[in-house]
Amino acid sequence: MKRSALLQHLRKHGCTLKREGAAHSLWKSHTNGAVEAVPRHTEIANNLARKICRGLGIPVIG
Repeated sequence: MKRSALLQHLRKHGCTLKREGAAHSLWKSHTNGAVEAVPRHTEIANNLARKICRGLGIPVIG
């Protein structure tokens, strides 16, 4: 999955960028306060994208 598609999904469900790191970006869910790291790769494995969504408490991207 493309990173841009995952980030668009995160924004759509109320997540915001907390901070940028060297290799990861930290995204925060405002519904439950959870924080997840999103790698800076252009392609993100589907299993990792599902794990990020579950960790943030938003619907899993399909």
